[in-house]
Amino acid sequence: IRKRLLEYDDVLNKQREVVYTQRRHALMGERIGIDFMNMAYSVASTLSQQLLATGEFEEFQMQVFRHFGIESPIAEKDFKKYKVEDMTDVLYNAGMDSFNRHNDRLCEIVVPRLREIWENVKSQGGSIRNIIVPLTDGKRIYQISCNLQETVESNGKCIMKNYMKSVMLNILDDAWRVNLRDLDDLKQNTQNAHYEQKDPLLIYKLESYHIFERMVAKMNAKTTSALMRAQLYIPEPSPQQAAQAQAAAQQQAAQQAPAPQAPVAPQEFKEAAPEEKRQDFSKMQAIHAGMNGENQVQRKPLASTPHVGRNDPCPCGSGLKYKNCHGKGL
Repeated sequence: IRKRLLEYDDVLNKQREVVYTQRRHALMGERIGIDFMNMAYSVASTLSQQLLATGEFEEFQMQVFRHFGIESPIAEKDFKKYKVEDMTDVLYNAGMDSFNRHNDRLCEIVVPRLREIWENVKSQGGSIRNIIVPLTDGKRIYQISCNLQETVESNGKCIMKNYMKSVMLNILDDAWRVNLRDLDDLKQNTQNAHYEQKDPLLIYKLESYHIFERMVAKMNAKTTSALMRAQLYIPEPSPQQAAQAQAAAQQQAAQQAPAPQAPVAPQEFKEAAPEEKRQDFSKMQAIHAGMNGENQVQRKPLASTPHVGRNDPCPCGSGLKYKNCHGKGL
């Protein structure tokens, strides 16, 4: 029994070594750029293989935008002329160029403000060392902690490195937890293979490989998509701040309003024709009511009065019971 359990655990242990090696690289951050490039190339290769087999260019455009956040670098007329290797290289190069331009643009926005904060800290002798930069991929917000001096001196490269570490660790941990649950369910289900005269361990090895392969592909796709869409997170203003901003905008618009123009001369209007008199049907209704014998008495709504019991206090406020006061003799 122990030998059999070890054989099952060996399958899980091989997957664990691969996942924890990649997680260690993300924590240390030494080769995080190489891991990301490998992920992007793997995603480009998978897309090329799947979409060239189907031959649908519209689906190709949608998947490229979904994973890399760019328009298709290949024209529709040349789509079927590419081989898998050539299309993979084109997608990978276009995606990495977009990633580098996007990161440079993000650093141009964030670094000047951080440099200003760092100058104020040095001039005032403050003790601020780390700062939080909120980044988002459109779905999730990441609070990136960076050393202020290192970020300014590296021109923002520290921000993107820490962002890549946070994204990779979050996606990797979520994917690994799901994979462990799937393998546990698979182990329980393969025990029924005895009834079919099959080896449960062999089935477990084959199916666990496919599960792990799908996990890695999904993890690479999510990581690539999140890193390609990195942008600075700007929270929406509260209702009070929005009202203050609107009031300030209205005041500024009032100050910049043009001077009132001279009154325009009134235009000439034609005299309107007299309104036609409408026929009065009130007398006809009265005659009709008299012919039918109806009484033209104005009806008033009935006012409901609250019910007072015989033993209840009298409403007049005398303090006596109603039967001994105004209700006497009723």
